[in-house]
Amino acid sequence: MNNNTGSKKTVNVAVVGLGFMGVTHLRAYLQTPLARVAAVCDAVRLPVNGILAGVAGNIKKSDDIDLGKDVSVYRKLEEVLADPNIDLVDLCTPTPLHADQAIACLQAGKNVFCEKPLARTSADARRILAVAEKAPGFLMPAMCLRFWPGWSWLKQVVEQRTYGKIIAARFRRVSEMPGWSKQGTYTAGSDLGGALFDLHIHDTDFVQFLFGRPKSVFASGTVHANAPIDHVVAHYLYADGPVVHAEGNWLLKKGFNMAYTVYCENATLDFDLARGADAMHVTEAGQEPRVIRYETDGYLEEVRYVVECAATGQRPQIVTAADGCQALEICEAEEKSIRTAAVVAL
Repeated sequence: MNNNTGSKKTVNVAVVGLGFMGVTHLRAYLQTPLARVAAVCDAVRLPVNGILAGVAGNIKKSDDIDLGKDVSVYRKLEEVLADPNIDLVDLCTPTPLHADQAIACLQAGKNVFCEKPLARTSADARRILAVAEKAPGFLMPAMCLRFWPGWSWLKQVVEQRTYGKIIAARFRRVSEMPGWSKQGTYTAGSDLGGALFDLHIHDTDFVQFLFGRPKSVFASGTVHANAPIDHVVAHYLYADGPVVHAEGNWLLKKGFNMAYTVYCENATLDFDLARGADAMHVTEAGQEPRVIRYETDGYLEEVRYVVECAATGQRPQIVTAADGCQALEICEAEEKSIRTAAVVAL
């Protein structure tokens, strides 16, 4: 690390994989004073004279971004790991590559920020964990909902019982099929996990963040032989409540939405991205809905947190490598439940 920023030092970041999430993370790093985008890496898509063209995702299209002409450009991860100036490697590559790439980064002594899911299977995630536990650097899965305005606030509400006991909660995350999946065959997408592992895992992780690991799960969804599950409705069963379920799919013909409704003893908390700046509504007994507005987003807050950890030498606590592994274990239980029509214990 180099360059003083107050009492801390700038973190040199390399972003590997320059699709939608890679570009999204780059935009966040450029708004983070402690971060310096020192390198980018992609086998095909690279900046030209420091300019990287924007890409479209399921939330919005990014603008072109100027990385500056001093950014190092690599085509192979091995080149990134050989660069002694890199402090933090951000993996935004396809899911099947995560395990081996994360392990290589950790063994090279780098801090690692890995897009979700942490791996395609919990077995591969445990391989990463075994290396991460002994590595000098840290590993943080990119579970952005834990940092998303309205969602990170909900964590505080649940912990502090601001509106009393939580009685029930439902979560929803739906999208059109992503462009990278449309380009291949439906069956080929099974290597990536379909909507269950690529999209719905956000809500699975957030449920465990709020309420802990469920006792068991019961789920239903689309089943197409060996093809991935692209629609899921999962019920998370807790011994002492609350009643919790989540829906996720890639069945929308166009667009993306995420939402939740949490029923407390003394209020209803309702978030709906479709409402834009008015997404977060709080309705207390006998009162009109109150809107809470936010001026940031989860990607930016997540990136700022991981950079702060790298700058201070602190291992992440808001989301850990073990959390990423446990989210996969729960999703695997959901898949088993869908395919067997049975309650699956955890």
